[in-house]
Amino acid sequence: MRPALLLLLAALAAPAAAQTPPATPPPPQPVNYSVPAAAEQDVASLDAIIAALYDVISGPVGKARDWNRLRSLFIPEGRMMPVGVRPDGSVGMRLLAVNDYIALSGPLLVERGFHERELARRTEQFGHIAHVFSTYEGKVAGDAPPMRGINTIQLMNDGRRWWIVSLMWEAESPGLALPAHYLPAAK
Repeated sequence: MRPALLLLLAALAAPAAAQTPPATPPPPQPVNYSVPAAAEQDVASLDAIIAALYDVISGPVGKARDWNRLRSLFIPEGRMMPVGVRPDGSVGMRLLAVNDYIALSGPLLVERGFHERELARRTEQFGHIAHVFSTYEGKVAGDAPPMRGINTIQLMNDGRRWWIVSLMWEAESPGLALPAHYLPAAK
């Protein structure tokens, strides 16, 4: 009786398996999440993705930023992490998802206007990974003095494009000046 029961169960299962839709192809990103499609020119090279990163957050007072463009540069769950000295003198870091950064900083960037540009860069690359130390200068609209610091950016290439995995930064402060080797070479 048992062999007949197993044969019957197998026969009933076969049509169900035959009706299973074909497997979907893997997503066009290294992690199985949805992100906005990136403009090919923004992610084709390290130079392109770094330029896009600076460009997307920069703009005059009142100009909305293209936040989907920013999202498209990062892997899903990518991190943005400002580091700084707290009022009590301890050092801390905020661990932000890209959407957290947009929610916290986006309105201020539009309200105050902000332009950031790269001053110098040091890049280390091996295979599909890269680490970029990018010295920046940022300026809020008006008479505020420019601020400088280092963006440290981890990236990966999936064979089709570059992705930002994480971005951590720290600004210069009275007790922390940029070393000469992170500044543009004197001309």
